[in-house]
Amino acid sequence: MSISVEGLRRTYGDLTAVQYLSFKVSPGEIVGLIGPNGAGKTTTLRALAGILRPTAGRVLIGGFDIVEQPLDARRQLAFMPDEPHLFEYLTVEEHLRLIGRLYGVADVDARAQPLLEELELVGKQQALPGELSRGMKQKVVIACGLVRNPPVLLFDEPLTGLDPIGIRRMRDTIVRRARNGAAVLLSSHMLPLVQEVCTRVVIMYRGRKFADGTVQELAERVELHQADSTLEEIFLRITGHDAPAGEA
Repeated sequence: MSISVEGLRRTYGDLTAVQYLSFKVSPGEIVGLIGPNGAGKTTTLRALAGILRPTAGRVLIGGFDIVEQPLDARRQLAFMPDEPHLFEYLTVEEHLRLIGRLYGVADVDARAQPLLEELELVGKQQALPGELSRGMKQKVVIACGLVRNPPVLLFDEPLTGLDPIGIRRMRDTIVRRARNGAAVLLSSHMLPLVQEVCTRVVIMYRGRKFADGTVQELAERVELHQADSTLEEIFLRITGHDAPAGEA
């Protein structure tokens, strides 16, 4: 199952948040979606998830149009937002079982156990959200997204609130899903991690796609020929933020 974004545009009144954005994510790919605050990344992800209706353009999730075939499209995806919103009076275990009932996952308990181990949530099954740290809540949201094994994964800042060990484990979780055939779109300000795990990178700036390619392709575009060029250097060069003070 793939992601296809064709001429996506989203406005809020007179404000254009996303302007004619097009890109694709194939099965097995991890595509990084990066850009400064206000670039339109979260709006893009919310439109892909069916939370926001596009003003114009088309979003296909596994071949299903998110506007014309919303139920079919949403069954193919899991969206993990940057803010972990959980039900106050449901335990971790109850959250996972609720997802199982909503999506018809008969073996949800069997699927949940390895996820709890993978995300370091063992021993937290009976905990309520108020008893969990910010990072633990984020892990619960991600576990709820992964427990039904959808073929399309949308991550918005999935590493917020995690310690270094948690970041490494989350990185492994994301990579493992892609290796198993998922199409993954990942938005993060942690550019070294994006460079490490992503097949390609889409750079957004002021609602538009500035660049789309591998790190090597983007480095060549801005004439950074060093073998160790970083995504941060590339991003600053492409968006014009690497000039010394006083220069255009």
